[in-house]
Amino acid sequence: MTAARIDRLTPTAVADADDQQLLDWYDEGAVHADGRPWVRLNFVASIDGAVTRDGTSGGLQDPADHRVFDLLRRLADVVLVGAGTVRKEGYGAMRLPDEDAAWRVAHGRTPQPVFAIVSAELGLGPSSPIFAEAPVRPIVLTTADAPDDRFQALSEVADVVVAGVDLVESSFLLEEFQRRGLLRVHCEGGPTLAGLMLADGAIDEICLTVTATLEGGDAGRVTGAVPSDPQGMRLAQVLRSDSTLLLRYVRDETPA
Repeated sequence: MTAARIDRLTPTAVADADDQQLLDWYDEGAVHADGRPWVRLNFVASIDGAVTRDGTSGGLQDPADHRVFDLLRRLADVVLVGAGTVRKEGYGAMRLPDEDAAWRVAHGRTPQPVFAIVSAELGLGPSSPIFAEAPVRPIVLTTADAPDDRFQALSEVADVVVAGVDLVESSFLLEEFQRRGLLRVHCEGGPTLAGLMLADGAIDEICLTVTATLEGGDAGRVTGAVPSDPQGMRLAQVLRSDSTLLLRYVRDETPA
């Protein structure tokens, strides 16, 4: 184990790092040598595993988590979200602030990431600000069974792509991203989408903020109830903010 690796596993206060340091740390290693998209999941959870409070993740977040959340979007080629999470969390158009857009351009990237939404039933309004105010035409990933009228309506405002028969399949989704040159995939949930990607073996990295609360109740977990085999992950980085931990795990390629 190198000195750099040991240093990254020693908890560092988020407040002690500037934005560029955090960007460098999170960008390190987030690439496949063969050009496949790298899939990063970003979640916040309580100590007892709840991923929502009163139905949304916002109540679990603190300023440090918000800061890293925004920086991870800055690094992304595409921000991937399930339609249920889009509705519950009240997503609008995917538009980064001018400062973030300027950083992206200075680092050879497009000014804005693409917003990609997974929706099997296409229950999204074409007149929504998600589409009407989008700086980049969004992608909607759906199934062959999606209603034709909704498919046609959304095709006016987004690139609607069939990525499976009755479920959106990660392999089709990632092939589409690779075809478009969208190699840094930043997935913000929800649990159903994360569960499907786990079942498909598509997760390369999880950035998990553990907030210092016990929530109780019946809140869901990071990955939804989709049958899958366990996947080993390796701790790559630890940040802290008071009693909150911001953990970065990457896929463990060690043979079983």
